[in-house]
Amino acid sequence: METLYVVEPGAYLKKDGEALSIVKDKTIIRTIPAQGLQKIVLSGYVSLTGAVIDFCIRNRIETVFITPTGRFRGRLMVDEHRHVELREAQYLNLRDELFCKQTMKILVKGKLDNMISFLLARGRYSNDEVLRNTAIRIKALDKLLSQDVSKEAVRGIEGAGTRIYFSVFDRLIKNPEFTFKNRSRRPPLDPVNALLSFVYTLLTNEVLSAIKICGLDPYRGSLHEISYGRPSLACDLVEEYRCDMGDRLVLNLLNKKMVKPDDFIIRTNAPQNYIDEKEMADKRPVEMKPYLCRTLLASYESMMSHGTKPYRNIIREQVRKFADYLIKPEKSYTTVRI
Repeated sequence: METLYVVEPGAYLKKDGEALSIVKDKTIIRTIPAQGLQKIVLSGYVSLTGAVIDFCIRNRIETVFITPTGRFRGRLMVDEHRHVELREAQYLNLRDELFCKQTMKILVKGKLDNMISFLLARGRYSNDEVLRNTAIRIKALDKLLSQDVSKEAVRGIEGAGTRIYFSVFDRLIKNPEFTFKNRSRRPPLDPVNALLSFVYTLLTNEVLSAIKICGLDPYRGSLHEISYGRPSLACDLVEEYRCDMGDRLVLNLLNKKMVKPDDFIIRTNAPQNYIDEKEMADKRPVEMKPYLCRTLLASYESMMSHGTKPYRNIIREQVRKFADYLIKPEKSYTTVRI
């Protein structure tokens, strides 16, 4: 096993010889061989024993903490990557106005092109003219990127394309038990948004891991402005995967009826504002039940690790190409088409 997910609230992870055990209420609920483990993702209020922490540090096993809502909290750090030349190139080039704007255009165009292709394919499959027409509307925005526009305008084009795309997302859902009105997050307001947010967080952490392996600084990006504690580069580079990996997975689960409304806890009296992340976790409008989290994570891991060219390998390869682009801008950077 390459990645271990622990989602049981109140559980902790302990070391048992050459294995790791998930313990809850003094009962071992699962034991996993430690050999080959590269990453641990802990969702919600899950803890580690000292022996597990020491094991992760010695074996350079990345350990990621996310909230029950799927928001990134932090990670167990090991020593920084030693590729100083790469980081210098990243800081210098992304501070250059023209280079930064060109990079933003590349990333936004990649995201828009993937949304266009996705809608056209689904439109052909279901003979839905609305989906095809929506793809054409996004294509019109795509053309604006060839013009000399400001960085703020590039961000505006990305936002407009995303809003247009999600305006027809409900038509992609063929399961009558679920509906989608608009994109909502922090917190998601309905089951479909809860699924999307959770999968997007998993993908962002996937990109973040690849960035750390490559030696880039995850906090210095271009499309997403610098904000304290936000891994802006990871948020930049995940954009090209949201549609073809994230949305496709969620729609497959919904349309194949692998997810039911009973898999969610719905709170009709949820507050409008939250004091902190803990209150949001306790009182959020929609909560996935633990067994749904396990189903979702199993489907996600299958998607990322199987196939002739696993998606996880594609992401790592793309990050390496982006690093090459930072050192040698003449190489340019091409976003992926799945």
